[in-house]
Amino acid sequence: MKTVILDAYTMNPGDLSWENWETLEGFEKYDRTPQELVVQRASNAEIVLVNKVRMTADVIALLPKLRYIGVLATGYDIVDIQAAKKAGITVTNVPAYSTDSVAQLVFAFILEHCQKVALYNQEVHKGAWQSSPDFTFSITPTVELAGKTLGVIGLGRIGMKVAAIGHAFGMKVVGYRRNPPTTLPEWLTIAPIETIFKSSDFLSCHCPLTAETRALINAKHLAMMKKEAFLVNTSRGPVADEQALADALNAGQIAGAAVDVLAQEPPSNGSPLLNAKNCIITPHLAWATREARIRLNQVALENVKAFLASNPVNVVS
Repeated sequence: MKTVILDAYTMNPGDLSWENWETLEGFEKYDRTPQELVVQRASNAEIVLVNKVRMTADVIALLPKLRYIGVLATGYDIVDIQAAKKAGITVTNVPAYSTDSVAQLVFAFILEHCQKVALYNQEVHKGAWQSSPDFTFSITPTVELAGKTLGVIGLGRIGMKVAAIGHAFGMKVVGYRRNPPTTLPEWLTIAPIETIFKSSDFLSCHCPLTAETRALINAKHLAMMKKEAFLVNTSRGPVADEQALADALNAGQIAGAAVDVLAQEPPSNGSPLLNAKNCIITPHLAWATREARIRLNQVALENVKAFLASNPVNVVS
């Protein structure tokens, strides 16, 4: 049974081993596969694994041997699930592998905004401290997190991890989820979405991309936020209306934003956020620590082996 990974480099750019994968019969991997070569490279495969390569209805229709699609990520919007179901194809994902890594980046963003570490380091190296008449010097005020309000939109594994870290910093934590869990820690307050936008000093989005959440960060909601508020998006790019967010930043409507995701990745056609004031952008790397990729690698292989044993797990189709 032939197994093909179409964009292997994303999960393993060379620092992990393929040894266990190579025990699979007919195993092949490609570092990158342009969309126009997907059908050609997967034509004889029963098992295909993808990270960002799109498995559309048209592609699936041209792969009659295909029986399994393994998504090398948690989100699976790259696969036309209805087309896969119709063709009798099992689709799996890898949940929870990057929870700690994503939460870590959220607070890297928040702490950079509060402490301005990069700015002060740069100024010290330029000689500003050496020439200061005081034992320290100030370029811009820094911020303490204790007592501030952290809003979390989306209370899945990552959202709850971010909430717990915020609580550990002494923050007041308010959260929103369409269907909140029945048991929650006493320090976490559930609130309507409008309340989250209005009350948060720091707001972090961890919701899936759905019709309901597309452009959730929009002009209306941004207008509700405090002028001192800082917004973080590590979920999906289209959760934010990028033009509305850029306009709010450029107008000083909010204090800043940090995003690890954009509507188009890479932003080859540009993005309003690339030139927006006080906007930190990283290239969708929250999930990609080596530790997280080791877990991703292991679970993805276990998913394949479970499918081969006629006992599929982590099925999303």
